[in-house]
Amino acid sequence: MSEEVRGLVVAHSSLADGLVAAVRQISGVDEDALRPLTNEGRGPEGLMEAVDRELGDAPAVIFTDLPSGSCAFAARKLSLSRPATGLVCGVNLAILLDFVFHRDMPLPQLVERLVEKGRAGINGTYKEGAPHADRALSR
Repeated sequence: MSEEVRGLVVAHSSLADGLVAAVRQISGVDEDALRPLTNEGRGPEGLMEAVDRELGDAPAVIFTDLPSGSCAFAARKLSLSRPATGLVCGVNLAILLDFVFHRDMPLPQLVERLVEKGRAGINGTYKEGAPHADRALSR
């Protein structure tokens, strides 16, 4: 792909701003690589217009915080009608960091990679009575 893919994080409240700020601080990418957009104060049509305006004509991936809701509905509707647009729902920091370092990839492979990186970035553990557990909590 000759033109690098742009990213747009569409999320509730200030989540998009926080995620994008963290990515910029960690990676040093410029603001054109990844931009935030909140749904605050926007109805469905207003949100779609804002997403469309932010994307411009470049190939893009729209990242949403949830797979459902106003952000995802607007992104899904636009991605179906807009050429060279990918969609990743359930964004996390691991996905966005991988995106900014691999946005020169072809869009289909990039989206597939991002989903896998996002899944791999989630793990957890719990062991009752672990030695590192906070002993101040009542049991």
